[in-house]
Amino acid sequence: MLEQFLIGYHRFARLAQSAGGLGLAVSAVIALTSAAALAQSKSTLVLGTATQGGGFPVYGDALAKLINGSASGLTIEPRNTKGSLENIPLLEQDKLDIALVAGEPAFEALSGINRPPANLRIIAAMYATPGMFVVRGDSPYRTITDLQGLPVAFGARGSGLPILARYVLDGLGFDQERDFKAVFLDKAGDGPVMLRDGRVAALWGGGSGWPGFTTMMQEGGRLIAPSAEEIVRIRAKHHFLGDLILPANSYAGQPAAIRSVGSWSFVLARASLDDALAYQLTRALHLNETLFAQRLPQARESSAANTAAAAYRPELLHPGTRRYLQEIGLLKP
Repeated sequence: MLEQFLIGYHRFARLAQSAGGLGLAVSAVIALTSAAALAQSKSTLVLGTATQGGGFPVYGDALAKLINGSASGLTIEPRNTKGSLENIPLLEQDKLDIALVAGEPAFEALSGINRPPANLRIIAAMYATPGMFVVRGDSPYRTITDLQGLPVAFGARGSGLPILARYVLDGLGFDQERDFKAVFLDKAGDGPVMLRDGRVAALWGGGSGWPGFTTMMQEGGRLIAPSAEEIVRIRAKHHFLGDLILPANSYAGQPAAIRSVGSWSFVLARASLDDALAYQLTRALHLNETLFAQRLPQARESSAANTAAAAYRPELLHPGTRRYLQEIGLLKP
């Protein structure tokens, strides 16, 4: 890359001089040198995702490719982690620049539930996660109550999905570990294998394009969500959970939309992330929303408008993000 720049620079300078424009040649040198310096000063942000086999690594890799291929001046370097529960302290310790965090861990951390409030900031809303179970197509189980007392895989250790399940079940009067034979996975990708071979009766997950659901629905699986009456009960106890819709045809063999409860996952940033970098990232995501949605089903909800609407409080937005959202009219100054 440097060699090509130098070749182009010398050619441009010779052309300018042959045209009698010494001043133009000098200007060309300055412009090209500045361009080279800018190219080599591209800022790198380290992004924490989760364990392989889950939705976060898929989303994180797609986000990195999107930003790295844009003219944002940023490079995103995704790293696999144990998930949301590890990403939060890594951000607090400045060991990550940004990270993907599921809705429930984000809510608990930012609200100071069972811990001091986390000094982290929201960069973007990723997607809403309506939680539900998947069972095999030949399974006799059709309701959440039917799964009581059975082995159920609730997701990877450190992931936000088991926390969402805990809130949902608590809203129905169940205890996740007392009323079910709860299985917590070392890797998210283990879930479909265990469901397929019968070690668990159901697998908990959520949202569109979630790999575990994709795998099992392609094999004739069936989704189990709370009933309308159960949704009312859950939200009466846990108000922060939203009444969400999984659109029809999100998965093979799912012709109708499915209602459930859940929350928004976020791209969170360490509080010390430079405002200018947060602004650049927010702007790049906004300008490339259509392309992101075309590349990844989960990214169809990843919009600046949803970020402005999903943030619990405007002050939780990173100052750089907040400034950009104000500039485009999504937030009041």
